[in-house]
Amino acid sequence: MTAPLFPTDRLFVIAGPCQLEDDALNLRVAEALVRVGERVPGGIIYKASFDKANRSNPGATRGPGIEAGLEQLARVKRETGLRVLTDVHLPEQCATAAEVCDVLQIPAFLCRQTDLLEAAGRTGRAVNIKKGQWLQPDGMRGAVRKVLGAAPAGAVPELACTERGTFFGYGDLVVDMRNFARMREVTGVPVIHDATHSVQQPGRGDGGASGGLREFIPPLLFAAIGAGAQGLFIETHPDPDHAPSDGPNMVPLADFPALIDRAVRTWESLQ
Repeated sequence: MTAPLFPTDRLFVIAGPCQLEDDALNLRVAEALVRVGERVPGGIIYKASFDKANRSNPGATRGPGIEAGLEQLARVKRETGLRVLTDVHLPEQCATAAEVCDVLQIPAFLCRQTDLLEAAGRTGRAVNIKKGQWLQPDGMRGAVRKVLGAAPAGAVPELACTERGTFFGYGDLVVDMRNFARMREVTGVPVIHDATHSVQQPGRGDGGASGGLREFIPPLLFAAIGAGAQGLFIETHPDPDHAPSDGPNMVPLADFPALIDRAVRTWESLQ
């Protein structure tokens, strides 16, 4: 039997670069994740986006596109054995992405888009839905129902929801630690803490790009585990300061193993 992607009784991790780059970097990160994944009770899923469709500035690097990006993700999957996740932004992308990816991810800004959620559900693949930055946890009940209602007859796809913080109008996201329990109660699916995007500062970086407060990733991550998060979403890169997107809120790859070891120890101490 295939191990669940989102186990409810073991800490699991979704990690990788924000955006797909060249094969050398994609595989460098993936190979590091394989080594770290041996210490993660619920396993590790590789994530990277083929298109960052919601960049702050026009003309910002978006990624290789769906065709080249899925080829790159297929190579990661083939050469490392990791299961892979990517974002989808349009209903017509879902079936194509599902041919390669084990998990389709619905970006936070799109968590109310019925056509997109239903298209993801029709694939029968696992789906991770990020909670919108404006949305109360109860609002995710409808998103989960849309995916489940569109699933093929007799299929119950794995689902998870991700908490990535809420805007309060001053350029920061605030993570309400109550939301992990509240969202799990109303949706009935595992809830993930997005450790990197929750410290993002959209539009507050150089030239209007997104900024971030990387130093707050560990304390929020450990607090989220204590509050009941069942999985972690962490973007990581060998050189975040020169990454094409989301660098200020990514974990340096060299720091990633120690962070995961501390996260696992924190989770184990609460069992």
